[in-house]
Parts: sequence; structure tokens; C-alpha cells
Amino acid sequence: MALIIFCSINFFKHAKEMHMQIQSFRKLVIAVVMTSQLSACGVLAVGGVAAGASVMADRRTPGVQAIDNGIEFEANAALGKKFGDNAHINVTSFNQKVLLTGEVKNAGIKSEAGAYVKAMKNARSVFNELIIGPNSTYTARANDSYLESKIKTQMIFTDQLPSNSMSIIAEGSSVYLMGILTQNEADLAKKVASNTNGVKDVYVYFDLISVEEKNRLEKQGKADQTTPNSPPKFQ
Repeated sequence: MALIIFCSINFFKHAKEMHMQIQSFRKLVIAVVMTSQLSACGVLAVGGVAAGASVMADRRTPGVQAIDNGIEFEANAALGKKFGDNAHINVTSFNQKVLLTGEVKNAGIKSEAGAYVKAMKNARSVFNELIIGPNSTYTARANDSYLESKIKTQMIFTDQLPSNSMSIIAEGSSVYLMGILTQNEADLAKKVASNTNGVKDVYVYFDLISVEEKNRLEKQGKADQTTPNSPPKFQ
């Protein structure tokens, strides 16, 4: 009898763990699918109320976008190799401003990671938001991806908000926003993120531009979406 009870307890315990893993996997799949379809949603929205917000081009030049991708690739690879399982570091670069999020084992690793990125020749500034503590679980990371996709969806369907010129990073209940926006756009983006279910804190690292500069970039983008001539002028 005792053996049967013990086996039953173990069965339900494993069943519960499996259910949680399946739920996390489902969230991750949903997040990936939603993220991959966001651009398509923007195209479908043309002609509707969300068209102006969703199809706006990235305000970075193609050259700067390439630099940002290079920073992320190099830093992620180098930090992953250097610290291994002692850290889980996410590197996000937007307009050569670099954000570090995730978890590290101790303050020394946090400092080393920040110093490494600051020394990169193309990094304009670095924001070190690494948390000292154990690495996040796969469940937590799936939840982060799901939260990012929810916020991105809200951004796309918010009129007058250039969602394609922003990066959204979620870590637990904290959300970090990066992008090239006017002051009004920045305020609206923060409001949308703050009002999303599951978000506790919102931190912004925007490059602010004037309305005149915004109009210049939009006009330039419509004239030549592949090779903009001038970078944004910041306030």
C-alpha cells in the first residue's frame, strides 16, 4: 500500500512538472510566432487605423543597424565564452547605445562585462542593468519573450508610435525600451508598456529627436528606404 501511494505521489509530481514545462514551451512558441508575424501585421494594417504607426521604417541608417548587429554578436559571443554558466547576459544595441540585462554570479562579473562592452570601439554608451543572482530559468525566459511580444503588439497597433524604430527588452516584470523618438512618442511608448499586464517597472533609454527631425527622417525614408543619407540629429 505504501509503495502504491509513493508511486502515485511521484506520478502526480512528474505530471505537474511536465505540465509546467509544456505551458512554458507553449508561451515560448506563441512569443516566437507573434514576433515573427509582427511585420506582416504591420503590412496588413495598411489602409486601417494602425497603418501610420505600424509600417514606419527604422530611423537608424542601414550602416548603424549593421553596427548594432555587430556589437550584439561580438559581445554576446565574447561574454558567453568568458563567463559560461556563471552568467546569463543579454546584449541589446540600438543606435550604438548598449544595454546589458540578465543575471551574473557576482559584482565582479557584472563589472567585467560592463567594462568589456565599454571598450568596444563602436559602443557609444553602455547601460549595465545586470542583476547579481542565479541564472534565470527557461520558464522565466519564455515568460520574458511572451511579455515582449505582447508589448510589441500593443506598440504596433498604437497610432503615431514608430514601433519599428524601437527595441523592447523584458526581464521579469521590468521592461527596458530603446529607440529614436520624439518626446511625445517616448511618453506614449512608456505609457503603453506600463499599461501592459505583467509589467511592474519601465526604464527608457531613448535618443530624443525634434518633430522637425522626425519629419525629415520620414520624408527621407519614403524617398529612399535603402540608403538614407543623414543620421538622426538628437536633441
